[in-house]
Amino acid sequence: MALRLVCDFDLRKDVLPGLRARRAASLASGAGGRGPGILEDNYESLRILNVERNGNIIYTYKDDKGNVAFGLYDCRTRQNEHLYTFEKDLHVISCSINSERTLLAASLVHSAKEGRKNELQPGSKCLTLLVEIHPVNNVKVLKAVDSSIWVQFLYPQVESHPPPENHLLLISEEKYIEKFHIHVIQEDGNKVVLRDSGHLPRERVAEDFVWAQWDMSEQRLYYIVLKKSRSILKCIQFSANEKFNLMFEAPLDITLSASGFELVNFGCDDLQDQGNLSKHLTLCVFTNHTGSLCVCYSPKFDSWEKITYSVFYFHKGHSKTFTAALGSVDSLVTKGLTFLNLDYYVAVYLPGHFFHLLNIQHPDLICHSLFLTGNNEVVDMLPHSPLQSLSGSLVLDWCSGKLYRALLNQSYLLQFLWNTQLDCEKMAVLHCVLSCSRDPRFLEAKIIQWISENISTCHSFDLIQEFIIASSYWSIYPETSNIDKLLPYSSVLTWNTEIPGITLVTEEITLPFMKVHSFKGYWEKLNSNLEYVKCSKPCLLYNNSMVKREWHSLISEEKTGRRRSMVYVRNIFDNAMKVISNLEARNLEPRLTPLFQEEDYHQRLLIGLMVSELREHLLRHLQGIEKKKIEQMVLDYISKLLDLICQILETSWRTHHLHPWVLHFRRASAAEFTVFHIMTRILEATMSLFLPLPPGFHTLHTILGVHCLPLHNLLHYIDSGVLLLTETAVIRLMKDLDNSENNEKLKFSIIVRLPPHIGQKICRLWDHPMSSNIISRNHVKQLLLNYKKQLCMLLKDMTTWMQNLWRKQL
Repeated sequence: MALRLVCDFDLRKDVLPGLRARRAASLASGAGGRGPGILEDNYESLRILNVERNGNIIYTYKDDKGNVAFGLYDCRTRQNEHLYTFEKDLHVISCSINSERTLLAASLVHSAKEGRKNELQPGSKCLTLLVEIHPVNNVKVLKAVDSSIWVQFLYPQVESHPPPENHLLLISEEKYIEKFHIHVIQEDGNKVVLRDSGHLPRERVAEDFVWAQWDMSEQRLYYIVLKKSRSILKCIQFSANEKFNLMFEAPLDITLSASGFELVNFGCDDLQDQGNLSKHLTLCVFTNHTGSLCVCYSPKFDSWEKITYSVFYFHKGHSKTFTAALGSVDSLVTKGLTFLNLDYYVAVYLPGHFFHLLNIQHPDLICHSLFLTGNNEVVDMLPHSPLQSLSGSLVLDWCSGKLYRALLNQSYLLQFLWNTQLDCEKMAVLHCVLSCSRDPRFLEAKIIQWISENISTCHSFDLIQEFIIASSYWSIYPETSNIDKLLPYSSVLTWNTEIPGITLVTEEITLPFMKVHSFKGYWEKLNSNLEYVKCSKPCLLYNNSMVKREWHSLISEEKTGRRRSMVYVRNIFDNAMKVISNLEARNLEPRLTPLFQEEDYHQRLLIGLMVSELREHLLRHLQGIEKKKIEQMVLDYISKLLDLICQILETSWRTHHLHPWVLHFRRASAAEFTVFHIMTRILEATMSLFLPLPPGFHTLHTILGVHCLPLHNLLHYIDSGVLLLTETAVIRLMKDLDNSENNEKLKFSIIVRLPPHIGQKICRLWDHPMSSNIISRNHVKQLLLNYKKQLCMLLKDMTTWMQNLWRKQL
């Protein structure tokens, strides 16, 4: 399936066998009291409670006496550890453990007779306890209230040294959050106890909220408060220095009830009715390392025919509201929408109905996001149980007790790329596959093979052009932030074609108001994104318009005999040499195609100019990055452009079994026709963007054109600029072709189309009366020009002499 879920933890495999073995050993020793038949029944209570920042998993179960036991699974050692047992029949709401595993916080209620409870009974007490467990010692009651309480220890950024104090968040159903400061000391060696258990300092973190989400990895708290019926999203960042800061406030155009209360990622919410998630709204916040901030929202379902969900791209300054058709009205929606964070993407899916892969970095065009309906097998293969997206790519299935890492399935997406017929899906999958690549060379080879076999099947955009631009972008994107604002991500600037099954509305939104003035890490990147949106700068994406003007200017000067400074031109060609050397250093395998075997003045000039312009562009807009790093980035980017073109040619030659002797003129084969067509499409793709080609490309293209095209078509290609007559190609043509009648026509037709300075040189290589005639005519023409020039000089001298003589006579 498109979404690959890699299981990192399975409660039934990683925990249950150990519990059964321990229980069996207890029965064998005669310590058990309720018989072996009770075993399976009791362990039905085994469930996950929490996943901590370091990846450790806390779970609970009931022993054969009905007592509540807590265990921990260490994700590093893959070992289980028993933490504590309450010798009462209680139901656990929430649980958390500190990073040193010395304190356990738990929130419990009195359990029903059945042994399980899904809601609080009237008058029942919720006990929030803090337990010393290194070793097991005192138990302190933090709260004893009639409302539910959730607990969460804060974790330090670096766990090499124990912090001076621990910090515990208490989240109350009464809509407030408190932070407890817990000091511990060591007694009698390694015994850890509370220093002042009678008085634990605490402070209010948030209050009057209706929704809250915990980001365990980044230690952030997101919550929403209502102000004048408006939903305001706030974020608190907890730091290693024991402080917390309100980072931003952002208005959300969504409707929430003042009486509502919902928590996300504060452990397993066993009190909610998981079977009717379609009756509840879905709201979650996703971020990634590039400084993105997305809020995904789906209201309660009000129709069985369609579903609406919105994504607020705060880092881009707009929101998109999607409406997806659900297809058959007979298929009732009993599950809620699932939002999963996949780094550069967010997956939105409704089991059995649709799957939407939203591009977070470049959300402007809908074609860069993949939408699949329920008729597609990709949707049918997705899990139907509700999944909860934790920090990063971690996904938790509470029902089955499994913790996954959610990844994009590259091999399946490649297969999907081969089979899909819609241009919008080709575009979306192409970018998706490139973004998740871990072996770029292998992936590029697969995509090039697909392009070669489907080069004429895409009508909405140019496959080669899109692949070259997108792959070059992803080759350097992870290295530098803000590069997405400076380099093109796609060759497509607009998309007006509808995507089957979905519609969208785009709206501008109010940007978050940052509450602090000093930024580091993620916050610095987010602030940079917001400032870029605020300033409404013109598009900073690089294009070759300046290169095009300068290149044409230099070529024009060359034709008229005017020259720029030699130092300027030398620097341009030095730039080109650096790119070619960088490219050859990366590619150690010998090339089958005869490229880079000639000077190719025009292409080297274009390569060198692009290096200069792109370097200046990045130096102008990338602040705080070393000049050497930017220069290397430019060389890598342009080398990648050229290397991708070379890879396409290499694949074509190997697929069609061509060899270097194709340069010798003979009758063309079907394989040569195919390769010539591919080279023509490469030329079209690069010409519209004015991208450079590998030196030698035009020579090879022209020679294949001579092989494959009738004379009148060949000349038409030359006159229209599709085939460029390079000196190398014409010299080989003159030497290798005999002087048959057809070849004479070809040679003469080509010679008369050459620039004079090249034509004179080529004529001397053609041993033919026609060539001699051309040389003679050019010689006579030059003599006449020289004579005319001398005559003009003589007349000028005579005029000067007459004027001087006339002055003397006066």
